[in-house]
Formats: sequence, C-alpha cells, structure tokens
Amino acid sequence: MKKPFRIVLIKPSHYDDQGYVIRWHLSSIPSNSLACLYAITEKARLSGELGEDVELAIDVYDETNQKIPVKKILKQFRGPDARGIVCMVGVQTNQFPRAVDLSHQLMAEGIRTLIGGFHVSGCLSMLEKIPSDLSSAMNEGITLVAGEVEETWGDILKDALNDTLKPLYNFLDDLPVLQEQAAPILPTEVVSRYVGSLATFDAGRGCPFTCSFCTIINVQGRKSRYRTADDVEAIVRENWANGIRRYFVTDDDFARNRNWEAIFDRLIQLREVEGMNINMILQVDTACHRIPRFIEKAGKAGCHKVFIGLENINADSLKGTGKKQNHVEQYRDMLQDWRRAGVLITAGYIIGFPTDTYESVMRDIEVIKKELPIDLLEFFMLTPLPGSEDHQTLVNAGVALEPDMNKYDLEHPCTKHQKMSEAEWYKTYLGAWDSYYSDENVEQLFRRRFADGNSIRRLQEQVMWFYGSILYEKVHPLQSGIIRRKSRSERRPGFPVENVVVFNLRRVVEMVTAVSGILRLHLKLRKIQKRVQNDPNGKNYRDLATTPVVTEKLEKLVVNISNS
Repeated sequence: MKKPFRIVLIKPSHYDDQGYVIRWHLSSIPSNSLACLYAITEKARLSGELGEDVELAIDVYDETNQKIPVKKILKQFRGPDARGIVCMVGVQTNQFPRAVDLSHQLMAEGIRTLIGGFHVSGCLSMLEKIPSDLSSAMNEGITLVAGEVEETWGDILKDALNDTLKPLYNFLDDLPVLQEQAAPILPTEVVSRYVGSLATFDAGRGCPFTCSFCTIINVQGRKSRYRTADDVEAIVRENWANGIRRYFVTDDDFARNRNWEAIFDRLIQLREVEGMNINMILQVDTACHRIPRFIEKAGKAGCHKVFIGLENINADSLKGTGKKQNHVEQYRDMLQDWRRAGVLITAGYIIGFPTDTYESVMRDIEVIKKELPIDLLEFFMLTPLPGSEDHQTLVNAGVALEPDMNKYDLEHPCTKHQKMSEAEWYKTYLGAWDSYYSDENVEQLFRRRFADGNSIRRLQEQVMWFYGSILYEKVHPLQSGIIRRKSRSERRPGFPVENVVVFNLRRVVEMVTAVSGILRLHLKLRKIQKRVQNDPNGKNYRDLATTPVVTEKLEKLVVNISNS
C-alpha cells in the first residue's frame, strides 16, 4: 500500500478596504508562480523521487477566482494516514496578510503550511533584519521559502514527508538555470477561470536595469536566465492540445531575454507553418525598438498587446529612480514602431515621484495625450515595495512606512509624499484616470486605431475594462475581473461579520450599481466607436502623435516634456 501525501497549492488574494477578499467569477491575470510550482510538483510525482511507496495528490487553487474550500481541505487532512502540506504560492506583499490568515485556519487543525513569493524573498534579499511580519509567521510555525525552487523543491518535500521542515529556506543565492525545467503549465480547469482562458509562462527571468522601485532585480537577479526555444515550443504544444491559445509572458522585460530571437523564430514557425494561431502579451522597456528586428518579429510571433514601462515623462524623475534606459525623446518613434506592427500598446505611469504635484501630473498627461500614440495608459502610486532599493533606503533611514502590508498594492499611499498630502495624492491618482479616459481622448484613441487599419472593438473592450474597473469596482484593472464575488464569512480578522440582511442588501446595491455603470460605459463607447467608423475621412486621420517623427517635431516633444 502506498502512503498518500497531499500537496495543496494556493495563490492567495488580498483584502479590499472593507476587509473582504478580492475575488471574481473570472480573474484577469494568471499566476506564473502557481504554474511553475504545480509543474515541478507534478514532476516530483511522476519521477517518484519521494519514494516508490509515496503517492502524491496535488490540488491547485487561485483565490482571485475561486473560494478556498477550507472545510474540504481540513477534511482531506483528517485521519491517521492523511498527511501533507499546504503551500501559499507566489505571495506578493499585499497578499501576505491573507496568506497568514489562511495559514492560521489550517494550522489550527495541525496542517503544516509554507509561504513563498516576492514578499518573503524581497525582504530577505534587501533587509539586514527580518521584519516582524516574517518573524511572527515563523514563530507561529509557518515555514517561509525565499528564492526559486526548481532545483530544491524535492528536498523541501522530503523534509515535509519526514516532519523535519525548517522555519526558513533561503535559496536567493542559488538561482536555477531555466533550460529543460518543468514547463509552467496549469490544469485546464484552472486556466478556464481566467478571462479568455489566459495562460502564462516565463521565457526568462532577471533584468539588467537598476530601477530603484523594482523588486525583480533583487529577487531574480540582474542576469538574463532564459528557456530555450524547444522549452517554449513544448509549453505551447501542450497547451494547444488542451485548447489554450492565449499567453501572458511574465518576463519583466522580454527584450532583455538573451534568447528572444530564437524564441520568436520558433513561435513564428508554429504560427505560419503549423497554423497555431496563438497570441501573447509581452512586457518590454522603452529602448526595445533599438534592437534590430525585435518589434517586427514580436508582431509576427503573435504579440497582440505590449506593456511598456513608461513610468514617467519627467527626465529628472526618471534619473532619480535609476531608470536610465528611458529616453523620452525617443518615445514617439518607438511607439509608432509598435503601432506599425499592429500591436495594442499599454503603458504604465507612476504617480508620486518627489517632484510630482497634481498640476504637474495633469500637465504631463496632457502632453502624453497629444504627442504620444499610446492606446492604454494605466496608473500606479509610487510604492516602496519590500525588496526594492527604495524600501531598503527608507527602512535604513528610519522613515515611517505604512505598517499594513495589505495596502502595498500600488493603489494606496504607503509613505508620506514631499509635496502632496495623502488626499491630494489620491486626487491626483484618480484624476489621472479621468483625464486619460475622458470622452475626448477616447475618441482620439479610437480614431488613431481606425486610421491604422485595426479593429476598434478590441480597444473599446480594453478601455471599458481599464476605466470601468476604476469607476465601478474601485480596484486597479490588473486586480479586476468579471463579476465580483464576496463571502460574508470571509472577512479580515478585526472586521465584524456583518448581519446577513445588511450584507445581502448592500451586495445587491453594489452589483446593480456596477453592472448598470459598466453598461452605460459600454453604450457610450459604442456610440463613440460608431461615430469614428462612420466618418468618411476616418482612414485619413492623423494627429501629432501619429505623425512620422522628424527632427523639428522631435525637438518640440523634448521641449514640451522638459517644460512639464
């Protein structure tokens, strides 16, 4: 008889401001960490490395789109022969409180839990002293795991099997090679809970740049580690067989993946020769257009949407963060290259640099609207995330920081700003969304898209997603999804359990308000779309942002940005 050993993998969500878990019927962003850990756990199961007499059972949950069945898990672990562990996977800073709370529920029944991810890894990589939330977790019996575990997961599982788990495993100095590692693939039923059955994989890890607000470089390193084209092909083929066509490639900067061209060439072959019509979202830097053939091949390989870390258009702000790779005078040229490849352009903009004020941010957004051909712009508050140089500097200087890790979600101020009060910072953040997604600018975005010969529909859907999330769900679009789900019993410790009648009445009001608001936004965007499409001169539309760059106009852009 084989000895059963159960491994439960949970990607925790985090709490909203009312203490309720943020969860959706379908969520928007899959967890690559969850896919990686499932893959290497499945590899351990198939290899039998824990012993021929051990039978592994693996359960996978993503709390952003599924209620964690705590009672079911507890039942599975009851009985004299029931053994195993629960792993909180890919836990970001804002998810750490929820991961600990879930662990407490399980540990009360004697179940061993582990927490890994960027919060644990970031803190241990940059801070001299282990912060109190991590030390408290270990004192309570939670095992923490820092770093990547592709080459060490089997050893941790053996410790768990032998009841010899350590309080802490630190692999930050042992970064694994990625070639021929287990492919980060999730079960189809898990992928189906993401909008559009969006899957994920990392073609590489690490980033060579030195942005002070970034945690990637201090957790995954500054050296490019990458999968081979064979590795990526294997991922695509296995997912294709399961009906999965769409990918979010989680490389922090795919343009700095040393194997980018071989991977693109293989994907182009799969698309053009074998008819595998896959598409993907990539993240790149603002200098990628200087790499010969990169943008052209990205389009042919199936990149239909790109995220570019614009961050700011104020040169002084960028220099202060170490983001020296951003050259604002080249932005328009770079963006036009992506548009020619038919790619939808999303850019990130950070609000809260030391020189920012409400007036300066609004002025800079006007420059972007008029002079940079970006399709979608998303805003973030500058946040000193644990694991970043910014956080390390503030901690070492004894600066007061927000003690509640749940608020480190890039939507809440977590430290004082030099020129803006917290209220002004919020006003600026929300005002940025309102300005960029005003009716006038949305029409301009649609006109650019239509003149390029591309469908407006996709852009319309994305605008509804981005702006609707802010207006009606009060969350960032990256944390949003389809149909918010709340459970009265799943509230953060310290918040009271609401009366069932009060809770249900408020939920009805919230849902009606959100659905009706989204519907009104949809109808308004459809009206703008039809107006653009019915314009007989629509195909001839051109504005400053879409005009080919020449020296005089490039100089004008530089002057405008400098004056902002």
